[in-house]
Amino acid sequence: MTSTQAAPLQVVATFSIIGDMAGEVGVDLVDLKTLVAPDADAHVYEPRPADAMAIARADVVLTNGLEFEGFLSRLIAASGTDASIIALTDGLSTMEEPGGGHYHYVNGEAIFHAGAHDPHVWQSVENAKGYVANISAAFCAADADNCPQYHANAADYSARLDTLDAQIRASIDALPADRRTVVVAHNAFRYFEAAYGVTFLSPQGVSTEGEAAAADVAGLIREIRAAHAGAIFGENISDTRLLERIGEETGLTLSGTLYSDALSGADGPAPTYIAMMRHNTSAITAALTAE
Repeated sequence: MTSTQAAPLQVVATFSIIGDMAGEVGVDLVDLKTLVAPDADAHVYEPRPADAMAIARADVVLTNGLEFEGFLSRLIAASGTDASIIALTDGLSTMEEPGGGHYHYVNGEAIFHAGAHDPHVWQSVENAKGYVANISAAFCAADADNCPQYHANAADYSARLDTLDAQIRASIDALPADRRTVVVAHNAFRYFEAAYGVTFLSPQGVSTEGEAAAADVAGLIREIRAAHAGAIFGENISDTRLLERIGEETGLTLSGTLYSDALSGADGPAPTYIAMMRHNTSAITAALTAE
């Protein structure tokens, strides 16, 4: 902490992945609060009064944007904050969302998350570097005296992200071209797919009950077989009942858990963004190379 700033910059991050990134850039120059905890789904998050209080006190609020945090606009309005509200996907290249949104699976029900663009932009490490640059710029705008340190922290973190990106590419490139398809709980990995060359299949609006659901599941099973998918994964924010049903029909058993929209707790395999991306890559490559 330098003597030019009497108190830490007050920062709120909306969910665990960008909270981790903010901590890497801000280090001890910021007082950071993350709203949606590890292993929790931002799409179904219910804000608490303490969240409005934190935003009211904040200098900077870091969001993903692209309609990812459906709870946020009401929370900001209720807080009356004067904070800078920063969407970390601003300026990044984003993908249009097929069908105007995607589905999450909570307690066996398919919940539609509307949005014109796929919000899971962080699933490409190159995009994550864009998040880091936007965080650094936001901190510099709010705390110019400490801008050189924010820039230095961001540069150090970005260098580690470059190393991570190279490691992921090497791991995926080592897979046979016909062993790069997996099944996941929801359509959250399209940026990973585009960056690294793994194909992800996921249920689209399939619930676990009813005749229509049975027809939808049958269609997905045909797609999985046609694509010769080599593995099926649960996610830390979704229940696995539908995937278990699909696995029974396709002969695939769950290969483990991927982390899509939230980190793990500190004692889990994905407590940081870098650890999350390494874990996901390792889990995918291990499953696809298993006999």
